[in-house]
Amino acid sequence: MGELLVEFVCTDKDTGNGRPATYAGPFPSGAPGIFIDQAARIAGQAIFAGAVGDDAFGRVVTDRLAADGVLPDLISVEPLPTGTAHVAYNSDGSRDFVFNIAHSAAARLPPVDRIIATFRARGVTLMHISGSALGDPAMRAAIVAVAGAGPWAISIDPNIRAELIHDDDYLPVVRSLIDAAAYVLPSDADAEILWPGEPFANFAPRLIAQGARAVALKRGAGGAIATDGTTTAGLPGHNVPVTDPTGAGDCFCATFTALHHAGTPLADALAQANAAGALAVQSLGPMEGNSSLARIRALL
Repeated sequence: MGELLVEFVCTDKDTGNGRPATYAGPFPSGAPGIFIDQAARIAGQAIFAGAVGDDAFGRVVTDRLAADGVLPDLISVEPLPTGTAHVAYNSDGSRDFVFNIAHSAAARLPPVDRIIATFRARGVTLMHISGSALGDPAMRAAIVAVAGAGPWAISIDPNIRAELIHDDDYLPVVRSLIDAAAYVLPSDADAEILWPGEPFANFAPRLIAQGARAVALKRGAGGAIATDGTTTAGLPGHNVPVTDPTGAGDCFCATFTALHHAGTPLADALAQANAAGALAVQSLGPMEGNSSLARIRALL
């Protein structure tokens, strides 16, 4: 549940999206959209609640999700432009984003009651939340309402983006959702904001003690580490050429949660998620590197 976007990737470095340059796209995107596309490839059953515009960009997104098996019941088509993201890379590996979510179709989620009823009718057992969808207050309120109406478990990728934080309620809501989550999936950057100065070995056991089934820390090229309280596993990154790292974390999260939630042992789920992230960074476009289990296993 969250934003669906198309993304444009600047082909020049160090522009900061602030000067004329060439962009590649439109690519289907939005962190929750990348997640659900990969989850559908891994789990075979996935549904998404969100919206696109009645335009060519919207069809770029919906055609991709439909092709990969995401159920369209809750993807509405609105008389607004489809949301967009522009990303520019810097020589040091950092990224600059410009988002249009709040003033686009991306912020027009279906009614909460309809989402809850449809999730229940479809037998949803796991609901994923990306922190990128929590910046807009109306979207945040809707996501919190659906998250609390389960029988579904919650997974959360904090995915903290300074460009999307518009009020003081953002981080408290992220923290409250983390406290309620079965799967907590921060990046190194997220962890430094949420648990400054604390190593994984400190904050992960606390989250397990308060009810999380698994905690996984994404470390980019450094690989990943995860624990379920009984088993802890860590893996280095794969040595692969990097074309576009945007979306790799969402791909990792979808692979890890879909597998572990279905009963795959933690170490195996982590290995396949780590490989999925390595495959994702090799393609231009945030969803273009999403992969099948067969491709993941071939890399391993």
